[in-house]
Amino acid sequence: MVKIRLMRLGKKNDPFYRIVATDSQNKRGGKFIKILGFYSPREKVKNLKKKEIEKFVSLGAVLSPAVQNLMK
Repeated sequence: MVKIRLMRLGKKNDPFYRIVATDSQNKRGGKFIKILGFYSPREKVKNLKKKEIEKFVSLGAVLSPAVQNLMK
């Protein structure tokens, strides 16, 4: 099953997240299918490729709760 979730990057006390489509069995920082945006909570910046996310959802992908909150 494909999931759309956050992949943590950055350094200690300075998180940066990529929004990625990945197989649900892969690790949080592991292999992914496609990068669908990014989110920087420290700078309060987000960039989502909404059309591509909607395309994956229409094909059966599941959004994580964190990504659902970012989509609002």
